[in-house]
Amino acid sequence: MNSRAIGTASASELFAHAGALERKAVAGGWAKKSRVSLPARSSPGLLSRSSRVSRVSSIRMMQQQQGGRGGLTYKDAGVDIDAGSELVRRIAKMAPGIGGFGGLFPLGDSYLVAGTDGVGTKLKLAFETGIHETIGIDLVAMSVNDIVTSGAKPLFFLDYFATSHLDVDLAERVIKGIVEGCQQSDCVLLGGETAEMPDFYANGEYDLSGFAVGIVKKDSVIDGKNIVDGDVLIGLPSSGVHSNGFSLVRRVLAHSGASLNDQLPNSNGISVTLGEALMAPTVIYVKKVLDIVSKGGVKGIAHITGGGFTDNIPRVFPDGLGAFIYPDSWEVPPIFKWIQEKGGVEDAEMRRTFNMGIGMVLVVSPEASSRSLGEGHGPCVPRLIGKVVKGEGVIYK
Repeated sequence: MNSRAIGTASASELFAHAGALERKAVAGGWAKKSRVSLPARSSPGLLSRSSRVSRVSSIRMMQQQQGGRGGLTYKDAGVDIDAGSELVRRIAKMAPGIGGFGGLFPLGDSYLVAGTDGVGTKLKLAFETGIHETIGIDLVAMSVNDIVTSGAKPLFFLDYFATSHLDVDLAERVIKGIVEGCQQSDCVLLGGETAEMPDFYANGEYDLSGFAVGIVKKDSVIDGKNIVDGDVLIGLPSSGVHSNGFSLVRRVLAHSGASLNDQLPNSNGISVTLGEALMAPTVIYVKKVLDIVSKGGVKGIAHITGGGFTDNIPRVFPDGLGAFIYPDSWEVPPIFKWIQEKGGVEDAEMRRTFNMGIGMVLVVSPEASSRSLGEGHGPCVPRLIGKVVKGEGVIYK
């Protein structure tokens, strides 16, 4: 194993770094190979447990229409969302408070907010397509998008790259993407670990994990506690599938007999292959979210990952509240239409597996919504997608 220490930064420097947006690290060797666990307080809402399949116990969707049966499902593809939820419930008994998008550790008048994730079986498509330059962006995005849901500004990122035989050129391509992801989220790549483990992975394959730490003032934490009936849901568009649901994607590809080199149909006049569409890097929402937060009125934020709208939006609500999603309030990207058609995937399964074109949802007061809607340019223009209602779960019409 080979630790990659890029620099050190004292606690005071990290605070200054957060306030002044200066991304610097003092030269020197810091990272060690040992695994260190800090004694975080077991207060409700301070801990995080990330599950690739689901991060909290699922609240069942209130369906307005029932589709037919028999299409491909995430469980058919080998991923059991309910099993993942059960594991989180069991772990929560040992570490009360688990279930948030990021774990909060008290430090003076602030919280350090930490998150960890990988990119799942999207790696399989990276191996098949040879697209390795952007998978590092996905890796950074999955963690920094989680911790920004608390209103935290990312400070630094650590990566873990594991392979059976180190291909230096390939690893460099991957890590360049990680560097790009850190630049997009305005944080430091502070260090990492390169693990070479003979016979553990197939030739030419590797695995990735990422770890992000950010900071937020205690009086500025966004936790959803003040959400009320009538608040507004603002959605930030995704670039496509992002980094969740690829086990089902791969099953649909096999079922359909399609090639990753096939053209994606109905792609708005843009020539793009299935492989290119599926490998589009996850949007890093940090700067956009923090800009909206700075305008005030943001009460809760949900990162739409595994579990889709159905499981992730209710995570930020107080008991007794649910979400009503406005029909046709955004355009579903062509890649999701292709997946659903070729796999015969039911609407409910699509909504519980994929982001369907919205990668981040902010819950804001009606007054604050006017300050955010329509701002920005390109693919990240905020959209009004729904409202908070009395009840539970997510209502689709």
